[in-house]
Amino acid sequence: MAGPTIVLLPAWGSGHFMSALEAGKRLLVAGGGAVSLTVLVMQAPTEIEASVVEAHVRREAASGLDVTFRRLPAVEHPTGCEATEEFMSRYVERHAHHVKAAIAGLASPVAAVVVDLFFTPLLDAAHELSLPAYVYFASTAAFLALMLRLPELRDDLTVGFDGMEGTVDVPGLPPVPPSYMPVCLVSKTVKNYDWFEYHGRRFTEAKGIIVNSSVELEGAVLAAIADGRRPAPAIHAIGPVIWFDATLPPEQPHECVRWLDAQPAASVVFLCFGSIGFLDAAQVRELAAGLERSGHRFLWVLRGAPAGGVRYPTDADPGELLPEGFLEATAGRGMVWPRWAPQKDILGHAAVGGFVTHCGWNSVLESLWFGVPMATWPLYGEQHLNAFEAVASMGVAVELRRTTAKDGDAARSLVEAAEVERAVRRLMAPQGGGSSEAREKAAEVSAACRKAVEEGGSSHAALQRLVREIVRVVAGHTRPE
Repeated sequence: MAGPTIVLLPAWGSGHFMSALEAGKRLLVAGGGAVSLTVLVMQAPTEIEASVVEAHVRREAASGLDVTFRRLPAVEHPTGCEATEEFMSRYVERHAHHVKAAIAGLASPVAAVVVDLFFTPLLDAAHELSLPAYVYFASTAAFLALMLRLPELRDDLTVGFDGMEGTVDVPGLPPVPPSYMPVCLVSKTVKNYDWFEYHGRRFTEAKGIIVNSSVELEGAVLAAIADGRRPAPAIHAIGPVIWFDATLPPEQPHECVRWLDAQPAASVVFLCFGSIGFLDAAQVRELAAGLERSGHRFLWVLRGAPAGGVRYPTDADPGELLPEGFLEATAGRGMVWPRWAPQKDILGHAAVGGFVTHCGWNSVLESLWFGVPMATWPLYGEQHLNAFEAVASMGVAVELRRTTAKDGDAARSLVEAAEVERAVRRLMAPQGGGSSEAREKAAEVSAACRKAVEEGGSSHAALQRLVREIVRVVAGHTRPE
């Protein structure tokens, strides 16, 4: 009989897929040959997302690790969904019988099933097969704590967080203003809240939750989740889980990296807004004006608005989006890159001294890994809560403040040029001849993150405990600790 395997069900978005896969590989390595990894791959809903997932699968399949990929049959797309979270959840529900059949048909005994945080409908398949099930939570422990609280918060909200007075109690965090609540939750008029509450309730059915964080990053939050005042399974903080390409580096470094090679140490502010983040033309003009007035060197990954019904940005046309004369005025100290750029390579470069970021958790972790302080520019998802935590709890970021302006009959949020200038100067300029407070704190957190995942660190120890728990009982016999 083949040895036991861990079954992993990652979501198709790159930030979820690669984070979950990297976590699975860590379980595999920590198991020391006691388990293999079987990844059940759901067909992504769009061609672009499917092609990205396939590229990841091809690369990882050739890695030499004991990882097997199995593709699940296609299902029909649900219709009439009000929001992305509803579509995703209903789409996942339609795979339940395929998942159960795929797991039941494996030649290897299954040690555990690990599902993405949005895949909780698939916990039923694990329960029906009498298998231990875990949730992989690719975001912060703070967002996890909030999701576990959603059922009790429902009664306190009339229309949602956007109409709430006072602050929100997120266990382990300072009082959170409603403006920092995840935008996917602010209103109860669409079904986002219902689905996040649904997933939060179902988390309690899992044997444990594997979270991409650490005691060093979110110790107070993790302690608050574990204090027993609210239902919660065991929490395994094994982060930071960051994916680094193990293939050989290219013979020719990326053009952005070559440009950075010519810049002084810690002199460049890097601006990037994630795989699906972009700014409209008016906001691009404000950002450009603020960068020009700041006087600092910059590397700006500028993306265009999505086209063709997909949510991924297009390659930008700098001549169309940027103010006239901007490129000439900043020549020599600024670079605008209109396509995808290798973010980890850039953040790890000695010339980068600050990061203006959308605050996706993967980006925050990458910035902290390299000790780069941030300026927060959250756009979607849970990023506003991440931004609050980076500023108020961790002290590794400065806030970029928004103003509300009239746009015809509607109100719109805008980061004005003066605010961009202020935040960049504060982020990049040393105070009192030394390093800025955020830079010093980012360096401390970087060291703590790296120590956490090393042998003897808190996350390494949590990973080892989790692997022992998973492989202890397989195929009806007990394994020694």
